[in-house]
This record gives sequence, C-alpha cells and structure tokens, in this order.
Amino acid sequence: MTNSKKSKSGFGIVEVLVAAAVLGFMYMAVMNMHGGNHDSLLRIRGRDGATEVAQNLIDSLGALGLASLSDDHLEKDEDGNIKPIVIDPIVRTWQGQPGAVTNTITVNYRAEITVSNDNEYKTKSSSMLLGTDSVEHVYAKRLDVKVSWQFKNTTQSITVSGVVR
Repeated sequence: MTNSKKSKSGFGIVEVLVAAAVLGFMYMAVMNMHGGNHDSLLRIRGRDGATEVAQNLIDSLGALGLASLSDDHLEKDEDGNIKPIVIDPIVRTWQGQPGAVTNTITVNYRAEITVSNDNEYKTKSSSMLLGTDSVEHVYAKRLDVKVSWQFKNTTQSITVSGVVR
C-alpha cells in the first residue's frame, strides 16, 4: 500500500520536451507549406494575367481586321522578314489576399507578337469564263503572341496563337 501512495501521475519533463519538439517540427512544416502555397498563388495569378493579356491582344488585332495586318503595313527587317511587334510594359494590378493580409499585386508583362507572312495563307483563283488570270487573295493571318514576366528573379512566359480571318 505504501508503493501506491508514492506512485507519481502526470507527465515528466522528458515527455513535455519531446512533445514540444514534435510540435515545433510540425509548425515549421506548416509554415513552409504556407510559403509554397503563397508562391504558387502568385505564379498562377501571373500566368492567368499573361493569358488574359495575350487573348486581349489577339482580339484587338482581330477587331482591326485582316487588311491592317497585311505585309505592306508591318515593319520589316533588313532581310525583308516581318519584325515582331513588341509591347512593353503592359501592367496588370489585382487586389488579392494571399495570406491573412489584403495586398495589391502588380505584374509587368512584355508582349511580342509575330505575324505570319501573306503567302502562308494565300489562295489563287482564275476564271476562264471571265478571262482573268490568277487572282491572289490573302484569307487569314496567324498571330503568335509571346507574353513574358518576371517571377522570383526568373523570366516566365507563355505563347498563345490565333488566326485573324
């Protein structure tokens, strides 16, 4: 009976220290995961913004019409090739909450638009009935829009293609 009176109950100092260490490691893992999620959110927001910029540029050039994209209206290099159209900077700003605090996220984009040559989408037609020689007609232009931006000291980019008819 004297042994049962002397038995101790509760946690010892070793158990408490081990539990504190385990909780500390778990806290660090959760904080590391939170930082990774924050970076993923910003990277996804930047990519979504780049997709929006590229699609807006394709839609704007499509609204101008095919005639405004003819080879005669585009700038050429010394070899006679069409130069890409560069638009820099395009700034997009969002109100976001990646974390507990609401932040303003601003991303600067650079767009490079490559337009195909007229002869890539050209048809020839002739009419023996009307006595006309072959007539060439440009029916479309391909647009390749490369949008790039900086994220964590690296350059990210996407390319979106479209056709203007």
